[in-house]
Amino acid sequence: MLVERSNQGSSTNRELPDPAAFVYAGDSKSMEPSTVLRTIIASIAVIVPGLVIAQPAPTLRPAITGISHITLFADNIPKSEQFYAKLLGWDQVPATAAKSGVRFYANHSQYVELVSPPSPGLADRLEAVAFSTSDAEALRKYLGAHGVAVPHTLTTDADGSRSFVVHDPEGNKVGFTQDGNHPPAEPASASESLSSHIIHAGYVVRNRAALDHFYKDLLGFHLYWQGGNPPDRVDWVMMQVPNGTDWIEYMLYLPANPSLAQLGSANHLAPGVVSVAQLQKRLEVRGWQPAPGKNPQVLGVDGKMQLDLTDPDGTRIEFMEFDPVQKPCCSPYTGAQPSPSPNW
Repeated sequence: MLVERSNQGSSTNRELPDPAAFVYAGDSKSMEPSTVLRTIIASIAVIVPGLVIAQPAPTLRPAITGISHITLFADNIPKSEQFYAKLLGWDQVPATAAKSGVRFYANHSQYVELVSPPSPGLADRLEAVAFSTSDAEALRKYLGAHGVAVPHTLTTDADGSRSFVVHDPEGNKVGFTQDGNHPPAEPASASESLSSHIIHAGYVVRNRAALDHFYKDLLGFHLYWQGGNPPDRVDWVMMQVPNGTDWIEYMLYLPANPSLAQLGSANHLAPGVVSVAQLQKRLEVRGWQPAPGKNPQVLGVDGKMQLDLTDPDGTRIEFMEFDPVQKPCCSPYTGAQPSPSPNW
């Protein structure tokens, strides 16, 4: 069983006194401030040989508040349009005929983006997962200062949002987006949406320690829940954003060469709902039917009810209730539970 690494420990940072804080006695010619400063540094250097003068503190990490979007490869985008716009009821932008780059919004700042793959029939349909931040430029500088390869500039979209993309230690694309001043307006069909909040996304992880360094040590995510089946094994690790309730899920222990179905199940996204029973009723009204003889509503080992759909390219859409209905297996939750988006 994997053991969560301790993040305890402390360090003491002793800084030199500010020369501006000194009051000079006598007339103005007795001692210049620059002379005082040189004298102080020289004295300390004699007393403490090898002392390295402290540098200015690095840029603080700005807030990371939740899931921004998930970008998926789609072989037949018009067919996927029927799934995301008609069945899920998410707002399509642009509303004209769907093509590569089309977005389906669950709310004004969360969406699924579909793009054409470099070649048809790819097993891995996940292009990128992106998170929302309060300051994209500050976060770009922060990650660059901590050894992460970052682009030289941000990308600015038509809605004013600013973003950049990096790669996690296993090569997965991870984006960060600062919302713009012109988000999509609430559509007239907003009440048709089956979910107003994408609460998490998940993807295949091979090296948990490396991903923990990226998400936990650098980005400030924290362990929200972990568990497995059987209970003494860790198959799934949920890492919650530092300034919100959404999370990224590590999907561990897939085979070395997973099938399209295995990848489609592991690389997934999860819209939140209050009730999967009510969700099923709404789906059936729209023509969806569960597999014969199978109850699509299942209780996860994390204590939450869920109902899985699969998009036309095999990506699992894991509708999940916001709150657990029983005590979770394996470990307790350590953070606040998500809720419906208060505003479209």
